[in-house]
Amino acid sequence: MSTIRTHKTRKVMTGLALAAVISLPLAACSSTDDSDSGSSSDSNSVAEPVARINALSGVDTGILLDAGFAEALTTLGLTPGTVGTATLADGSINFPITGGNVTYFEPGTAKPYVIGQVQHEGSGLSLTAGDTVVELTNFNVDPGISRVYGDVSVNGETVVTSAFLFQLRGATLKPLQTEGDTAILEGTKVFISPVAAGLLNETFGTDAVTDQLLVGVAKITVNTTPAA
Repeated sequence: MSTIRTHKTRKVMTGLALAAVISLPLAACSSTDDSDSGSSSDSNSVAEPVARINALSGVDTGILLDAGFAEALTTLGLTPGTVGTATLADGSINFPITGGNVTYFEPGTAKPYVIGQVQHEGSGLSLTAGDTVVELTNFNVDPGISRVYGDVSVNGETVVTSAFLFQLRGATLKPLQTEGDTAILEGTKVFISPVAAGLLNETFGTDAVTDQLLVGVAKITVNTTPAA
């Protein structure tokens, strides 16, 4: 693993890193059905928001994993794990929300109707293949452009920051729910990005990964009381 490891490690870093995408059951509350490249700061100037939280203080983003996702991991020979404060239980992986902001409009009055940033510092997902360990951490959900970004490291070394990891499709997003001091956005489907799918296939010598691979269904629960 000398020459190949030097030249190939970086490819495995990028590949596995974005490869990790497939096993990154990160969450999202996308409000659109595509992955437009615009900025979530392009909020609608006419519609009045139903709810706005300028400083998120929790609680978490969870993904109910799809059965096909587990099959894909087996095919690729990847063993998943959690990093930091992330937890895995009852078929869902959860990442505590540590900051950000969210504005929610009545569906149909603005597009996108969920904008903001949902940050998850200090948690993430690991993927192990042989003696290579990839960690995806510090996820940032941008619902306005239907994307999830994150940092990637391989064997403890940072490879890339703020990489585009997931695309979100929110046609199945349910109406905003409230429970006590929390608001819940549930139903968005999480898929790997087309770029990540290509890198995964090239890195692992497979054609099993496509941008149609469903990672799972997201559920974001936030405190309606802003952070102090």
